[in-house]
Amino acid sequence: MYSHMIAVTDRKLCPRPLTEQLERLAATDVEAIVLREKDLDEAAYRKLAEEALEILAPYGKRLVLHTYLETARALSCRSIHLPLPVLEKAGPGLAADFDWIGASVHSIDEARRALACGANHLTAGHIFETDCKKGLPGRGLDFLREICAASPVPVYAIGGVTKDNLPVVMAAGAAGGCMMSAAMRF
Repeated sequence: MYSHMIAVTDRKLCPRPLTEQLERLAATDVEAIVLREKDLDEAAYRKLAEEALEILAPYGKRLVLHTYLETARALSCRSIHLPLPVLEKAGPGLAADFDWIGASVHSIDEARRALACGANHLTAGHIFETDCKKGLPGRGLDFLREICAASPVPVYAIGGVTKDNLPVVMAAGAAGGCMMSAAMRF
């Protein structure tokens, strides 16, 4: 159902508690779940991350923490996704603590910068129109092809990606897609 997809959380979109939704997602074939609760301070995020790790462990699902490097280190979570400015500020040496170092990119220049900082996964977007970026046209498949062609690491498309348009995303060279709304509402 969600093969080649990464679920990205936003608890405000859930019709149920996020912990219940994480359990539902863990039972699917999503590759990973990014815990992206950007409005939480680090203490609240850490508490949620602890719960998420506990929920996902029996399923063997990868939880990718977002933004908070020290929380990820403290919880021995070896997967992190960072906004590019946070990745650039982190400096070298992330690979010692993390197997999965993801970064969000919105241009070929940003992709190159993320790769130079050690990113081994890129999220490129937004590809299609999406409610999360209401009124902004997507960057499109040509943009995605350009990022994928320039990247030696897996690129995941984000922004309006669904299981229906995943084949064209992958035909453009992406390793898969990221979904937020669909992952939070099923």
